[in-house]
Order: sequence, then C-alpha cells, then structure tokens
Amino acid sequence: MWAVIGPSFPKTKAAGRPPVDRRTVVEATAWRFRTGTPWRDMPERFGNWNTIYKNSNRWAEQGVWAWALEKVQSLAQRRGELGLAAAFPWV
Repeated sequence: MWAVIGPSFPKTKAAGRPPVDRRTVVEATAWRFRTGTPWRDMPERFGNWNTIYKNSNRWAEQGVWAWALEKVQSLAQRRGELGLAAAFPWV
C-alpha cells in the first residue's frame, strides 16, 4: 500500500534538521488513531511525539490525508474490495 500512497506525501527538505521518515509518521499516526492514545503517550519507537504530531497536522491542513484516503478507496473499489463485506467482515 505504501507504493500507492507514499508518493503523495511531501518530499523532505534538503536543508535543516534531518528529516523524519514519512512512512514512520504515517504508521505512527495510524497507530495513534487506532489506539486512541494521546499524542504524548506514543511509543518511543516512532520518535518524538511532537514531530509526529506536527507532520500529521500539517498534512491534514494541506489535504494530504484526504488525498491518500481517496487513493486507497479508489484502489479498493477497483479491486472489488470496497463494499459492505469489506467494511464489516462480521456481516
């Protein structure tokens, strides 16, 4: 899935602090929303919580998350994986 949505995330800057891996930010944000944990309580394996939060928030303001969701949904729809059974597998 990363091959599909990865290119939609902003490129890292060449100057300044070393960039945070974009995939790590995506995985950390997904983990945070999946668990409902406050940003400050994120595991250290994701790096600094504030860096993850700032990147995630900036991408939300820029519409990157919305674009990625649309991309994944359209791919799933084309593959026939989007429907009641996919959304609610227990049905």
